[in-house]
Amino acid sequence: MADMKDTDEVSGVRGTDRPEVDAAARPEAGIAARSEADAAAKPSFHLGTGPGRVLVWFYGVFTVAAASRSIVEVIRGFDRAPLPYSLSAVAAVVYGFITYSLVRGGEKARRAALACCAAELLGVLVVGAWTLAEPSAFPDSTVWSDFGMGYLFIPVILPVTGMIWLRRARKA
Repeated sequence: MADMKDTDEVSGVRGTDRPEVDAAARPEAGIAARSEADAAAKPSFHLGTGPGRVLVWFYGVFTVAAASRSIVEVIRGFDRAPLPYSLSAVAAVVYGFITYSLVRGGEKARRAALACCAAELLGVLVVGAWTLAEPSAFPDSTVWSDFGMGYLFIPVILPVTGMIWLRRARKA
């Protein structure tokens, strides 16, 4: 009688005390188990949604702008101002990584983007102060020159906004 009780009437498969074995024996339970596993694998928050979508857009635009500027500057004459042109290339890489991290989402990406935003802000502040203190070191401007004045100060506002969003996303 115990054998009849533990046997699934539809499939004829005998049940066990281990739910994972039962789930593997029943196709419909396997689908439900996979759905639960997929839900657990997804990040609990999406960095690129809501206000994060605006950040993704700005960082994407700045990635293209800084990379384009850097490529043109290097082609036209890297010897003329190697430091500013190299800093424009660094800015493009930082912007690109932050864009990727925001789109990817998840806790690791959030922490990486937060660290990059902090590094970006530090770079903007250091380069901005340096361009004002010693203009001769920068015969040509960079994305971060004069605290991003050539880009409407967005390079100094963007990392602050990014860090606020990323800290808020941690709490979500």
